Amino acid sequence: MKKLFFIAFGVILSVSFLSCEPKDPAILKVFVRSSTNQLIGGAKVIVVGDQQSNPPTQDFVDTSFTNSSGFTSVDMNQYFDLYRDGDENTTGYFDIIVKHNNKVGSGQTRCRIHTTSVETIYLPN
Repeated sequence: MKKLFFIAFGVILSVSFLSCEPKDPAILKVFVRSSTNQLIGGAKVIVVGDQQSNPPTQDFVDTSFTNSSGFTSVDMNQYFDLYRDGDENTTGYFDIIVKHNNKVGSGQTRCRIHTTSVETIYLPN
């Protein structure tokens, strides 16, 4: 009986310690606007890891399209889950390339684990 009690207590204690870890996702939200500040739906957004940054960001490429509200969300957990080593590599630097019709815009961003980063890219005239 005592053995069963200690096993149950150990399971409850370990679950409570594991639940204390932050579980917020790493998300990059990209808004795309025209030169007249209008939100643009259907724009192609390409996020590329910046290997020239200091510290360098690992290989990463993801492509998505903006919705009718002019933004897209990129799940950056796929990057951090792939390259995270313990407490290292909790920040990544990324280039953002936006294409819509024959216009191309670009920008840069920094993403951190368990946070949401927001960037706005303006397309030229």
